[in-house]
Order: sequence, then C-alpha cells, then structure tokens
Amino acid sequence: MMTDLETSMATIIAVFQKYSEREGDKYKLKKSELKDLLHDELPDLMAHVKDQATLDNLMETLDTDGDAECDFQEFMTFISVVTVCCHEFFEHEDE
Repeated sequence: MMTDLETSMATIIAVFQKYSEREGDKYKLKKSELKDLLHDELPDLMAHVKDQATLDNLMETLDTDGDAECDFQEFMTFISVVTVCCHEFFEHEDE
C-alpha cells in the first residue's frame, strides 16, 4: 500500500501525463495542454486569472529552457510555488 505522499506524487505524474500525451511530445505540455490542465485541475486558482496575457506570462515564466513547452521539471516548480503561495500553512511563516 502506498503512503499519502507516494499517492500524491503518483497523482501529480498521472495528471501531467493525462494532458501531455494529447499531442506532440508526450513528455512536455504545449501551451494549449497546460491551459486545459490548469482550467480542469486548478479551477479555483484559474478563477483569479482573468486574461490571456496573465496565462501567457505564466507559461513564459515556467518555460525556463525557452522551448515554448512545459516539461515535468518546470511543471513541478509551478506546483511547488502554487502550493507554497496558496496553502494556509505557509501564510504566517514570517510571524
């Protein structure tokens, strides 16, 4: 039986693959795949993203190697940042 953390890690990988396998390189998310993933899997977060420019800026920020796609390592960096920014556990760290 997998631990909670192992299950969470497997889920993140499965979600990434579910979208990355739709077209092109199955190890990377195209901008359209990333947009679908964010809208489907993070709807509360995306409710705060009002315009395409913000989404484009996010993609450019994630795309550290400049290939116009988001690989798994870039995706995990995003997941880490969102988790730290959005989770109440980290909100009062400075106090």
